[in-house]
Amino acid sequence: MTERIAKLRDDFQRLYGAAPSVLVKGPGRVDLMGIHTDYNDGFVLPIAVNVDVMAVGKLRDDSKVCVYSANFEKAAEFDLTNIEYDNMQKWSNYVRGVAKFIQEKGVKLRGANIALHGNVPLGSGLSSSAALEMATGVLFQALVGFEMSGPEMALVGQAAENKFVGVSTGIMDQFVSRNGQKDHALFLDCRSLAYEQLPLDTSKVKVVVCNTMKQRGLVDSEYGLRRSQCEEAVRLFQQWIPNVKALRDVTCADLAEYGDRLPKEVYMRADHVISENERGLRCREVLASGGLEEFGELMNASHDSARDSYEVSCSELEAMVAVTRTAPGSLCGRLAGAGFGGCTVSLVRDAFVGDFVENVKREYEKKTGLAPELYVCTAEDGAGVLEDYR
Repeated sequence: MTERIAKLRDDFQRLYGAAPSVLVKGPGRVDLMGIHTDYNDGFVLPIAVNVDVMAVGKLRDDSKVCVYSANFEKAAEFDLTNIEYDNMQKWSNYVRGVAKFIQEKGVKLRGANIALHGNVPLGSGLSSSAALEMATGVLFQALVGFEMSGPEMALVGQAAENKFVGVSTGIMDQFVSRNGQKDHALFLDCRSLAYEQLPLDTSKVKVVVCNTMKQRGLVDSEYGLRRSQCEEAVRLFQQWIPNVKALRDVTCADLAEYGDRLPKEVYMRADHVISENERGLRCREVLASGGLEEFGELMNASHDSARDSYEVSCSELEAMVAVTRTAPGSLCGRLAGAGFGGCTVSLVRDAFVGDFVENVKREYEKKTGLAPELYVCTAEDGAGVLEDYR
């Protein structure tokens, strides 16, 4: 980390002819429970992880924001009085969007010089975009000094991604990137944004993210289809249970009573979301009492439901899950994120992590011919100031 910081400060000095005032970070994240529950007003259980976007900055005397990405070795600039989408430097739109929506909250920002560097693997499902949004938000907050709560900043990041960048996401990624806590998982109610920190001691058990190297396919079209199938389930349930506003309001008992009246695929989607929410609620109790084995079993059940009822798995994910569940020290194997490719996530007892990694790399490549990438993660604090040089 110290080398990254030194390099980022050197980049800033070289570009802007002065030392930065503040260094901040925004971490990536991985979800442990809550596959496709967020847009159904349900419950999710992510952690902030030990990869991040770092940002250094210093205020200017005008309304211009100059931002440099060390990853892309590109610079962009915009004026706070007229923030427009950049078709050339698309990475800068996350910074622009955050600035735009902070100002829409009534905050008067000032121009700034900024330099960024991220070590969140792109396309890994660890949410490099939320990490960048939250790093940007806390950097502006540290430089300008305005008040904004963690949940409010998460909503700013979500608005930037949804309304400015144009990517439809729920609130989970930004929320845990801003509000995560070291050695805890964050239990979030996506309807009320009420949340609590649940103990997950990552000195005893590591969270290992396994990239299948299968690029996510069909995500946009299939995501939209499943969302509409969930909405159809809600519309049908409202005939029998008038207070249902989302699948979050339907219980497994309700599904057992009325499920045979739903079209087959609509029933399957509802079955996953409803049972996933109940698993999420059970996780609260299990983690509070330190029951890691049962937590692993719940994560396995989450994957199986997403595969069988929500149909968002693929052959590469199944190969990885099979390998990770039988690897040394493993408590579980489960797809991470939206599915259709990307990563799996496992809880692995700390003493076995080296053996787990070696075994998974070897056995997965045997099964698929693909060489996976593995990231050994710990649960970390959310976005914040690392160093203040003023």
